[in-house]
Amino acid sequence: MNNKLTLLAVSVASVLGLSVMSNAHAATNTETLAKAIAKQEAEIALLKQQLATLASEQKQQQQQNKQVANQVDTVVQQTAEAQDRFSRFSFKSYGTAVYTSDEYFDNVQDTSAERRNRTDLERIVTEFGYQFTDDWSMEVEIEYEHGGTGSALEYDGFDEFGEFESEVEAGGEVVVEKAEIRYRPSKAFGVKFGNIHLPIGLTSILHKPNQYLTVQRHKSEAAMMPTVWNENGIGVYGEISDFHYQAQVVSGLNSEYFRTYDWVASGHQKRFEEVNTDDLAFAGRLDYGNFKTGSAVGVAYYYGNTSGNRHKSNKLDVDGALSIVSVAGAFVEGPWILRGQYLYGTLDNADAITLANKTTPGLQPGNFAQLGSESQSFFVEAGVKLDEWFDLPMTVFANVDYSNPLMAVETGTATKRYENTWSSVGVNYSPIPEIVIKAEGGIHQVAVASIPDTNFFALGVGYQFSL
Repeated sequence: MNNKLTLLAVSVASVLGLSVMSNAHAATNTETLAKAIAKQEAEIALLKQQLATLASEQKQQQQQNKQVANQVDTVVQQTAEAQDRFSRFSFKSYGTAVYTSDEYFDNVQDTSAERRNRTDLERIVTEFGYQFTDDWSMEVEIEYEHGGTGSALEYDGFDEFGEFESEVEAGGEVVVEKAEIRYRPSKAFGVKFGNIHLPIGLTSILHKPNQYLTVQRHKSEAAMMPTVWNENGIGVYGEISDFHYQAQVVSGLNSEYFRTYDWVASGHQKRFEEVNTDDLAFAGRLDYGNFKTGSAVGVAYYYGNTSGNRHKSNKLDVDGALSIVSVAGAFVEGPWILRGQYLYGTLDNADAITLANKTTPGLQPGNFAQLGSESQSFFVEAGVKLDEWFDLPMTVFANVDYSNPLMAVETGTATKRYENTWSSVGVNYSPIPEIVIKAEGGIHQVAVASIPDTNFFALGVGYQFSL
């Protein structure tokens, strides 16, 4: 019995002990779980904070990426605009340097020729253009002549006994040869205004060194009228089928500076800061074909009074109406080159202009001893390109220039001293298309029996390019 009681007691005690231990263990697990939960919650909170920080950084990065993308777009747009502006800009340049060896006469009374060798940086020309829109554009052409600017001392052997002239080359050494704004809504019609080229004479069209065969521009044209003639004015132009037309109203010449040996050429008012425009002039041209690219024929006409633009207007009370007609042609096919031009001009009241100029202070009367009431000149040049048959980029040519600024006079007999003929042969060599090297030799004849024929030789190099 006692043993049973003892066993029962032991059993009860065991059960109670196990219960206590179970309760203690349960308490311990709850605390551990709570701690684990608290730790996880802290970790979750930290993770949420990190996620929030990451989201904020990601948003910042997206904003920065957007800013960078905007900046890239801006740069791309600016680059495109700059490229567009640059594509609207054009730049061209050409220039020539020459060596000449001529037999010349000290003055018009001299009949004994003397040889003189000369070198000259004839000109460097820069042309700037800009296309504002499809219809509006502009072009500026600046010429630097003879390698410098400032005062020039020149010897004028064609004065009556020869003289030295000192003058400030206000428009002769650095000159704006063109400064025009153009409006051309169609190929058939355009308007240009500003300082524009007159379409009188082929030199105004073919004035780059690869556009004429002789070493220097044609002497015949320079002995009669301004070459690459530019004036302030307005003109219309266009192209219809193969016809090209121009019509202009421009400032006229000044008869105070007409000279015996170059007729009206010195009347160009480029030497003055301001141009007198009391007398305007008309210039027009019609061509079939294109002289710059190949075969063509054309006629041109100039008309204007020259008395109203004189500075000493009280010296002359009659009109000095001037008219010039030009007929030109070119045949350029395969290896063959043939170009020619004839100029004829008339000057009203040539004797009255001569008398007025003789009594104008500061002008040398010997230069104005006689002015032609009629003048004429012509040239013919013919060339053959040898690269048609040989691997040689060379053209051989022959040329004749003739001028007579005293073709006729109002009274008396015209002197033949200024009637000149230049006959020559030569070569053009182009090692690359942008460069031409020229050589020319020939005979200069004066239509006076007592004046002997003289020989001349010239070398030249020219370049031209465009961007």
